[in-house]
Amino acid sequence: MKKVIHRKSSRNFLRLGLIVLLAFTTSLSAQEGDPAKGKSLFNANCAACHQLDKKMTGPALRQVESRLSDEQGLDRDWLYSWIRNSSGLIKSGDAYANKVYNEFGGAAMTAFPQLSDEDINNILAYTAEEKKAPAAQAAATGAAAQTTQASGGISNEIILGALAILFILLALGLYLVNKTLRRFAAAKNIELELETGRKPLWKAFVENQFLMIVVAIFFLLSSAYFAYGYLMQVGVDQGYQPVQPIHFSHKVHAGDNGVDCKYCHSSARVSKTSGIPSLNVCMNCHKSIYEYNGETTPEYSKEFYDGEIKKLYAAAGWDDAEQKYTGDSKPVKWVRIHNLPDFAYFNHSQHVTVAGVECQTCHGPVEEMEIMYQHAPLTMGWCINCHRETNVDVKDNGYYEKIHEELSKKYGVDNLTAAQMGGLECGKCHY
Repeated sequence: MKKVIHRKSSRNFLRLGLIVLLAFTTSLSAQEGDPAKGKSLFNANCAACHQLDKKMTGPALRQVESRLSDEQGLDRDWLYSWIRNSSGLIKSGDAYANKVYNEFGGAAMTAFPQLSDEDINNILAYTAEEKKAPAAQAAATGAAAQTTQASGGISNEIILGALAILFILLALGLYLVNKTLRRFAAAKNIELELETGRKPLWKAFVENQFLMIVVAIFFLLSSAYFAYGYLMQVGVDQGYQPVQPIHFSHKVHAGDNGVDCKYCHSSARVSKTSGIPSLNVCMNCHKSIYEYNGETTPEYSKEFYDGEIKKLYAAAGWDDAEQKYTGDSKPVKWVRIHNLPDFAYFNHSQHVTVAGVECQTCHGPVEEMEIMYQHAPLTMGWCINCHRETNVDVKDNGYYEKIHEELSKKYGVDNLTAAQMGGLECGKCHY
């Protein structure tokens, strides 16, 4: 009977131990968190003020839990309280909370009462990950391997050099053969026949008046054609691609990151000119974006882009380490690319806002340009052709509603071009 009782007690004890073990494992798993989910939560809630490895509006957060535990003796419960209600923790007199509050200029951290323990555990798991090696370094290693592999082959220069040497040797051989044959002819007293009595070709050409007239007319027409082409290119700067004092990649900003053209060139919607964005517009993003982590090439490496961001900081007077402006700003002498003559009037807002013309129509595939250049010739003929071929978009455009109705009756068409609406009148562009 006792054996049975002991056996039941042993079973109950094992069950209880298994339950405790499962509960401990579940608790430990919940505390460890999911770094992948934590990354999404971090980007949605924390990334505006924090980076993992750099002081921003708030402190760097990589290994924040272990650092607080080792340096301050604070546990995860303190982090729960700080994240959900930092102001309350400061008012309670917590020493470290007040230290952080004063260190960052009295800027209170946004409260996140909606984050559960699991959410915070996931974020802390993400911050606890070790820093990964930069992708650019791996790419550079791969490029070096490809370079080493390519160097093992025969380059085009070596092949061309070998062909040139072969051609020289062939010419030298023909010369020696000719010289040898002449020596044999002299030794055998063989006289070589020389052509006599033929008039030189150039002399026959000069004496032929018809040929001379044809050549003269050809040269006159060719000279006039090239002179006209040269004069028509005066003031036309198509393809002009100056180097700017700070490298700005439209490919990275407008292409890779999808920044709207009118975010930087905001006056294009309401003004004659598109405007040059102030450095404050750049700093709206680059206060937080202090390094480049996109695709690189041997010519445009991560170090190159990071150096250009530092130029921006120097011009704007921004101290990246202290996260504040120094007041020591410097003007950036941008080089103008698109420049119409003074006698030609062009209004950006009329084309961008009223007509709905896309920026790429005149400026080309800006989102693909690493260095900005003038895509179109911007000549009078180019503008007139556009006015002749472009139908005016009058759908939901009250500006054109009445005039479109009248002109449609006049020309008997449904769609009107800019030319039919007066786009070819001299006074539209010259006054």
